Amino acid sequence: MRVRRPRTVAGLQAIVAEGTRVRALGTGHSFNRIADTQGELISTAGLPPVTNIDSSAGTVTVAAGVTYGDLAQRLNAAGWALPNLGSLPHISVAGACATATHGSGDRNQNLPAAVRAVDLVTADGSLLTLNRDAGQARFPGVVVALGALGVVTALTLDLVPAFAVRQYVYDDLPARELTGHFDEIMGAAYSVSVFTLWRSGRHQVWLKHRDGDPERFAAGRSWHGARPADGPRNPVPGMPVAATTQQQGVPGPWHERLPHFRIGFTPSTGAELQTEYLLPRRAAVPAIEALTSLGALIAPVLQTSEIRTVAADEAWLSTAYRQDSVAFHFTWILDPGAARPVIAAIEAELVPLGARPHWGKVSGMAPQAVRARYPRWDDFGALARSLDPGGKFRNDFLDSYFPRGD
Repeated sequence: MRVRRPRTVAGLQAIVAEGTRVRALGTGHSFNRIADTQGELISTAGLPPVTNIDSSAGTVTVAAGVTYGDLAQRLNAAGWALPNLGSLPHISVAGACATATHGSGDRNQNLPAAVRAVDLVTADGSLLTLNRDAGQARFPGVVVALGALGVVTALTLDLVPAFAVRQYVYDDLPARELTGHFDEIMGAAYSVSVFTLWRSGRHQVWLKHRDGDPERFAAGRSWHGARPADGPRNPVPGMPVAATTQQQGVPGPWHERLPHFRIGFTPSTGAELQTEYLLPRRAAVPAIEALTSLGALIAPVLQTSEIRTVAADEAWLSTAYRQDSVAFHFTWILDPGAARPVIAAIEAELVPLGARPHWGKVSGMAPQAVRARYPRWDDFGALARSLDPGGKFRNDFLDSYFPRGD
């Protein structure tokens, strides 16, 4: 396959119009075949890095290939912020939105929930704009689109005023406290993550407290049996702490605290696989108990695991579509053969609880089982056929979920 890097939107339109099979390429932070193609890959990273802020509307229009880290720095300098960020600031805005990427927080929706408008190049090379505020009925199907509708060139995002965050880490949270007080723990700060290896009965809690919000945890003191970390931590045991964002309650701007990793550092080992499932919030404790029972199986192939919460949204293919959700993320060693049976065992426990797999990560769930999780699945399929009747943006991944005969 060939990777094309157009420098202008007009150039991108010409490539799409002339191509027979094309797929958009983000920053490559996917672990399955969602971006694969037998045709041409189109990277939008070469397009002008537009970030136009409309202060009166409280929005920013950003080029698709811009990363969240670059966008956040420009927004903060202008006094603005996004409501939330993912763990990594290195990912592109369009790629993250297309796959329903998320951060954490009981009241925080995933990243594509902030999208107000989408500009995309459709199969015939036309430039189409779809806008949430125009009341377009198909807009909820456009934001999390898996690359099936066209190549996104720009998105318009909702903004909030810039804010400061203090990040605290607590070690050795007892397992019984997590299951016995799950709602209280996950609601204790603006954004909360629990890291675990599923083997020690102890967990690590990262609390990202927004300045001005009521304090709901004991900063600097023992809390739910956990103790304040005596220094900075990395979510992946053994990895350097210099790569992680500032902790120990030092205040800083939102974009330097909400991600776990700093923009200027390699965020992970570089040799990994990832899996993630989002479940209805009510399934959190049964899921934790089930995963704990698999600890001896999980631990040998695990680098780290994270539990987060995500508020419901309206995007048809969002993993949090119309349900407040709890996310279970797994970073595996780079050994597909060793990870595959462990993933199968996890799915045997989580699928009956309503799991939806992350669109950009490894999963063994059958497409039919995934389809059953999405009430607007057929509507999205019809939308994809209407915008791409010849299947120019399809690949094997999409064909497995949306067969041509449907």
